[in-house]
Amino acid sequence: MRGGSWQLPLFICMLTVLCMADAAEVDGGDWRQPEKIKFDTGGLSRQSFPAGFLFGTATSAYQVEGMADKDGRGPSIWDEFVKIPGIVANNATGEVSVDQYHRYKEDVDLMAKLNFDAYRFSISWSRIFPDGTGKVNWKGVAYYNRLIDYMLKKGITPYANLYHYDLPLALEKKYKGLLGRQVVKDFADYADFCFKTFGDRVKNWMTFNEPRVVAALGYDNGYFAPGRCSKAFGNCTAGNSATEPYIVAHNLILSHAAAVQRYREKYQEKQKGRIGILLDFVWYEPLTRSKADNYAAQRARDFHVGWFIHPIVYGEYPKTMQNIVGNRLPKFTQEEIKIVKGSIDYVGINQYTTYYMYDPHQSKPKDLGYQQDWNAGFAYEKNGVQIGPRANSYWLYNVPWGLYKALIYIKERYGNPTVFLSENGMDDPGNVTLPKGLHDTTRINYYRSYLTQLKKAVDDGANVIGYFAWSLLDNFEWRSGYTSRFGIVYVDYTNLKRYPKMSAYWFKQLMERKKH
Repeated sequence: MRGGSWQLPLFICMLTVLCMADAAEVDGGDWRQPEKIKFDTGGLSRQSFPAGFLFGTATSAYQVEGMADKDGRGPSIWDEFVKIPGIVANNATGEVSVDQYHRYKEDVDLMAKLNFDAYRFSISWSRIFPDGTGKVNWKGVAYYNRLIDYMLKKGITPYANLYHYDLPLALEKKYKGLLGRQVVKDFADYADFCFKTFGDRVKNWMTFNEPRVVAALGYDNGYFAPGRCSKAFGNCTAGNSATEPYIVAHNLILSHAAAVQRYREKYQEKQKGRIGILLDFVWYEPLTRSKADNYAAQRARDFHVGWFIHPIVYGEYPKTMQNIVGNRLPKFTQEEIKIVKGSIDYVGINQYTTYYMYDPHQSKPKDLGYQQDWNAGFAYEKNGVQIGPRANSYWLYNVPWGLYKALIYIKERYGNPTVFLSENGMDDPGNVTLPKGLHDTTRINYYRSYLTQLKKAVDDGANVIGYFAWSLLDNFEWRSGYTSRFGIVYVDYTNLKRYPKMSAYWFKQLMERKKH
């Protein structure tokens, strides 16, 4: 961190009554000098977790890099999507975002200063291949080389994710992107190039981040790029919510498996790395103890995380999906099953929140779609009591016990695979002032309660090897633009200065290494 950059906001803080609230969060010391505070970690420390347990932070290329149309990067489907007026809050874009492209050293220095072990970042496919295939943009390659080399110099382990929502626009135009089977080969070729180019230093790979979100929000309700859906489910110009989410998910699973096959056949033995996928998992709790609500919650889990992890572990889609979706659900050939089944060395689970589910007792829907197929209702309170305190985002409730249940579910249903918690966090409003933004005691409470439940899952046998906080920095939050701040580091969007929040110093204390 540049010397003294936090002193000014903390001085402002001294004058602000707001900052004196929630003083109970800290134990001793003057919170205006966060370095000297003794935080309440709920008894958690590095020593609470197994030896070698990893702590990191996470971001994604389009959300933090900036330089979206510079240094040879080609446009992605998100660069196109954000141009639609009103689609993103305040018509924001990721064109500059928080400019990690130029400020990566400052950001890596921050990670090291805060005692983090690892950084989960994503590589922008169209920064490497502006047209998705063919010509390489060597300036883009040079950027990732600089980033990786500097991380290693500072003792930060790179966790590289190959795809975080940002398909090259050229492939969308060429063969409808993820709807076209050609994407399987093109993704595997791109992955192969990354393994060959960066794999001497990167030993931890992920193929896709949240493929379920890609398929559902991109093709069922059109909420995310490329914005396709049936007329009944959103304001889309094209799409079919009954079939396209399933076709896209199928192509994503095959693309993942093809990339893993390349890695295992050509690089893994020599490079000695590992490869997996990142899956989002909201925990779904039955609203009542009725059989109908229990079945509804199970359908939700199968259509959510099961959609991807079930084929990867067992070689087929969950039986519930097969029964409900019928011939709209693509099938894997025997050859495909061979490469899909077992195509993870580990799996990342992104876990933020929990909802109650109930059986809506409804007749067959008029319009078919992925979300309709669940035949399950969402509830956010029970007997008048909210499931947990809500963050800034409408979908995010603080429900730590849901994390425990999600991890134990993966352990018990899917053969206790090696898991890392690849995203977890909460957001404040984008317009929060610097003093108030730095004094993020609610976020500290969130992290403390979730990590407590994570430890409980580990103690109960879940094979969890690491934890990544989302996010290192306040950044471009997709449809929310800059109106949502998930960072443990506050970014002043007028000058892009970084200011670690109290939660950052809380992590620093938690992750201190014992001096021998």
